[in-house]
Amino acid sequence: MSSKSGLEHKFDITFTAVLAQREKQIQQNYRPIIGIHKWFARRPGTVFRNLLLSEFNGEEPIESGYWRAHQMKGIIADPFMGGGTPIFEANRLGFSVVGTDINPMSYWIVRQSLAPLDLQLFTETAKEVIADVEKEIDDLYNTRCVNCSESAPVKYFIWVKTQTCPACETDNDLFPGYLLSAAVRHTKNVVVCSQCGELNEYERQPSKEEPEPCFNCSCPVYVQGVAKRNKITCRECGLIYSYPPKKPNAPPKHRMWAIEYNCERCKPTNKGRFFKKPDTEDLCKFKKAQERFQNIDSDLPIPDEKIPNGDETKRLLRWGYGRFREMFNDRQLLGLGLLLQRIMKVKDSDVRHALLTVFSDFLRYQNMLCRYDTYALKCQDIFSVHGFPVGLVQCENNLLGIPNVGAGAFRHFLEKYQRAKLYCLNPFETLFKGHKKERLPVQGEKIIANFVRDFPQAKKREAYIKAVTATDLPLQPDSIDGVFTDPPYFDNVQYAELMDFCFSWLRLGLGKEFDIFKPTTTRARAELTGNITMNRGLESFTDGLSKVFCHYAAALKAKAPFVFTYHHNDPVAYVPLVVAILDAGLDCTATFPVPAEMGASLHIAHSKSSVLDTVFVCRKSISKPDRTLFEARLSCDIEKLNAAGLKVSESDIRCLYAGHTARVAINRLRKKWDANFSLKARMSIANNYVIQIGGEAQISSVISCLRQKLEFAWKSGGVHAEAI
Repeated sequence: MSSKSGLEHKFDITFTAVLAQREKQIQQNYRPIIGIHKWFARRPGTVFRNLLLSEFNGEEPIESGYWRAHQMKGIIADPFMGGGTPIFEANRLGFSVVGTDINPMSYWIVRQSLAPLDLQLFTETAKEVIADVEKEIDDLYNTRCVNCSESAPVKYFIWVKTQTCPACETDNDLFPGYLLSAAVRHTKNVVVCSQCGELNEYERQPSKEEPEPCFNCSCPVYVQGVAKRNKITCRECGLIYSYPPKKPNAPPKHRMWAIEYNCERCKPTNKGRFFKKPDTEDLCKFKKAQERFQNIDSDLPIPDEKIPNGDETKRLLRWGYGRFREMFNDRQLLGLGLLLQRIMKVKDSDVRHALLTVFSDFLRYQNMLCRYDTYALKCQDIFSVHGFPVGLVQCENNLLGIPNVGAGAFRHFLEKYQRAKLYCLNPFETLFKGHKKERLPVQGEKIIANFVRDFPQAKKREAYIKAVTATDLPLQPDSIDGVFTDPPYFDNVQYAELMDFCFSWLRLGLGKEFDIFKPTTTRARAELTGNITMNRGLESFTDGLSKVFCHYAAALKAKAPFVFTYHHNDPVAYVPLVVAILDAGLDCTATFPVPAEMGASLHIAHSKSSVLDTVFVCRKSISKPDRTLFEARLSCDIEKLNAAGLKVSESDIRCLYAGHTARVAINRLRKKWDANFSLKARMSIANNYVIQIGGEAQISSVISCLRQKLEFAWKSGGVHAEAI
């Protein structure tokens, strides 16, 4: 592939940014394949489709080639396949694929995404599983409607953490606020009374300064809570004490204080949602669930592994969660144990594997770290941020779910899995005509593969994927047509620590069939993430990245591209890229900005994180030094993103600047680079160049210049002027 016809010249930043922004707003609608299972920080499939087509689709303009079917031949590799996006997009275009990831959950997600499935048998079996489990637990998820007094299914049970006063032993509710529902999705503001626990509805949100009387006990009701900055005042003796307690020997206690349910009989005449304070019958049902669970606990498949200390899991340990099973209440453990037990009895292995995957995924909505969104009035899953946030108010979801109502239950995840597999058989793109969206079937493409146990053949649409360290996969020289990947971004996400939550359950159903599910954890010393607990710093990350880049670059065909995305706010985190690319004998021929995240995502909202990635395009040939000033390059990038309607912040500019800095450092160091120097020496050389080229003084100066040159764009709303 000559450079003139390669993606360096054909990639369209504006066209890609338009598509990627739309996809990231509702990614499951644009790429339903992500519904197979949760993975973190998935990059837009539209980005990798554009990259692949720009490289391999000849002279056809991307604006036309993007929307039609392709049957390409060749082998595309991804050494960090994670959630599988580059693998899926390459497979869909017809390529055979080679993929590795050290995390067995990544392997399983990619495998299940590419695997064929009898959807009719899957649907029929799922109905049988639900019917059998429903007989056992349905009564535990019903309440009595306050309007008609008839039985109605519960959507969510709402709990609050409690902590015992060390002085008088009174259990105090750790309410950060008393608001249950804002008057957005519901007709009024619903606020719980701190004295009697009744739910009150008001037109406005009452405050301590302007409270409203409780309709039940007449005490003042307000939204401000009593738990603040890890301190609580005892309601009996007035002692101020800390939460969580120091060195707790048990997980926190909870008290049920609200229920949201669904009453079909009353819905036609009811305005808004259905809320109630739990009555005696509701509390008795939970006690009944506890007794049932205690009687059959030892017979159910429930994980008992300890939660290891880690950068993310240390928060769980600080709250007293010592084992994964302690992150669930007894009703959840009863239902999950019965459901997993029933799935494990399914005879057809493909269907059983699919149902186990659904089970693993929906766990994130079925635990006592889920929170209730008081505005959207829905359950927020445990991974709504990339960590283990321990909130004070918890949301217990209906396990099996109400048909066509709510989200996060087993029924809903079955539907999501079905949509994902249907999309694999009939992929589509979303075309905008004015303000209207239209699904455009791309007939002739599909996402499905023939799995092989050895290196694939280029013309047979095969998939060679393994749960191993990337360097452990044997590769022959001149065997790969391109590497397209989304590697770890140093310490941005602790994949193994988070995925252990699902793995601890999934291994119970797969451990006898797959060796990779026999260990008790997905954590590995060789994982390429910065991790303080495991003493993996920037040097470890650089060394591992270099070895992987060298291994795969050696297998590339002569003019084949090595393409990857990267995103980090700290310029020093780009030093490993410079070292790895140069060690691999590659040069950076281009960098492009692409949308990567949605600004409203909970894990980056209100932070200074960039929503953009830099795409690095590398080849074995030495590129001509780029003499274009950073200011001009960034200005051009921003103008192209602005043309796509993307609002660029200072954090975005800093992120893109770091990418350009890394590219220029690679270009300048390429001819005289010596990979035989020690790792520290190579990192020092790269670091000095990065600082010299892109230090804080330089970036500040560039931003100052851009502020003047792009003033018109800011005023027109294309760029966040206030951020710059």
